[in-house]
Amino acid sequence: MSFFKKSEEFLECERWWVLASMMCIGGFFGGFTYTVRGGIFCNAQTANFVLLAMAIGDGDWAQARYLTIPISAYFLGAVVSEAAAASIKKYKLIRWDTLLILIELVVVILLGFIPDSAPFQISQVAVNFICSMQYNTFRQADGIPMATTFCTNHLRQVGVFFTKGIRHRESAHFSRMLFHVGMLTLFVGGGILATILCRKFGGRGIWFAALPLLFVLGDLLYADLRKEKGELERKPRGH
Repeated sequence: MSFFKKSEEFLECERWWVLASMMCIGGFFGGFTYTVRGGIFCNAQTANFVLLAMAIGDGDWAQARYLTIPISAYFLGAVVSEAAAASIKKYKLIRWDTLLILIELVVVILLGFIPDSAPFQISQVAVNFICSMQYNTFRQADGIPMATTFCTNHLRQVGVFFTKGIRHRESAHFSRMLFHVGMLTLFVGGGILATILCRKFGGRGIWFAALPLLFVLGDLLYADLRKEKGELERKPRGH
């Protein structure tokens, strides 16, 4: 499988280790918002749509109006990431993927300064926004479609390739299955770290997410400015 070896076929922002790092960060964000920022998950919006439907069904219009805020933040994250990815190319400096990591790093640092007594909605909306941009930007790892902010598709793929491996007795299917198991493990690991660190340090625990972001930022900057400088207009797969 291509994710076990270095291939010039893929850009640095598509490499499996970059997506694996973002998967761990996605789990960290979920643990952060649930542990110390209101007991909810902001990585995806399915739950918010269910809660919106329930609020409308119960006639709780105040709750329904509030739920449009995180949903709108997620929508805007997709809009901004899509528009920015198209616009930044003309400057031929760095990729949108790299700029997004820098934006996430700045947001993570700022969120750590927000007092635990502040309204949870500030952190929730911010995480909704950056998770949406991350989900829309990092779409494939060495050619394998994936999401880095939630686990549903990875779990489905584990079941699919487990079944194919048993049926066809091909090791490639089990390798693909293990790839998705690894991504799920990293997501869970990120959530575990967030829970431990945020229980100990409160909202400042999110600063620990800055460490992997810094490593990814350094790697992508090197690729943009040196290794892949002549390929800045090349689209990552899945876009």
